[in-house]
Amino acid sequence: MLGGSPSMAAVFTIIRKAAPSNAPMLILGESGTGKEMVAQAIHRRSPQRNGPFVALNCSAIPENLLESELFGHERGAFTGAHAMRKGHVESAAGGTLFLDEIGDLPSPLQVKLLRFLQEKRFQRVGGRQEIASDARVVAATNANLQECVARGTFREDLYFRLAVVVIKVPPLRDRGDDLMLVAREFLRRFASQHGRTRLTFAAEAQRALCRYSWPGNVRELQNRLHRAVIMSEGTQVTTEDLELAAIENDAAPTTLRSARESAERDLVREALRRNQGRISAAAAELGISRPTLYELMEKLAIARE
Repeated sequence: MLGGSPSMAAVFTIIRKAAPSNAPMLILGESGTGKEMVAQAIHRRSPQRNGPFVALNCSAIPENLLESELFGHERGAFTGAHAMRKGHVESAAGGTLFLDEIGDLPSPLQVKLLRFLQEKRFQRVGGRQEIASDARVVAATNANLQECVARGTFREDLYFRLAVVVIKVPPLRDRGDDLMLVAREFLRRFASQHGRTRLTFAAEAQRALCRYSWPGNVRELQNRLHRAVIMSEGTQVTTEDLELAAIENDAAPTTLRSARESAERDLVREALRRNQGRISAAAAELGISRPTLYELMEKLAIARE
């Protein structure tokens, strides 16, 4: 996990403080923000680090199969149950059970999960024997669970059981300079993977990356950069490689931050143009130091001519 923004620093602080406990944790954030990576970081810092990390996406499995996936089943419990099968709760014993999209958990299973959280015991489907599991539960969702509680689609008692510690993972658009930090790491990783280690970002590609709103968050950034490395020619990744050419052509700022950056970019470019690219002279004209101007040029994706 990478990030130096205040919002990510808050995430790292909560992980550091809460991971050593065995308390349930609830991770909130938009799709693609990296909630499972947060869960894995919690597991790696926990006393259960040597146990299994078992993940289950509650929205990816049909409702009639979800109970068996979660709690397992006995032989003959239903048609097709030819043998006993352990569920994720049992498999995660001694480790961490990560329940993604917990907001999609059906009401009957919410009751069973609540009982497990309270007693650390459960029954397989079709079984009568009580089975113990000390798996730590870490849940995640992109839904507003408090609204779900108000609508009656999510149990309030289960919500409070899960939300002993809450981590809110910020969307990529709110992470400031983290975007280019993460983008460069993905570029390095994929370039190395495909034998393109000299690849860098073209200036217009950096501008487009910063202007785009990233509705799919880190996952979308990862996918776009993987494609860009594959499709790029030469030594620079372009807006066309990223499929963000339209973003670069649309320079109208839509937020206070983008308006401020647009104004700064224009001022720096004009100062550099008037001073024929001389950094010292441009910095003096702008009333800042050379190191500050270099930092601004890096932040605003302004290439030195």
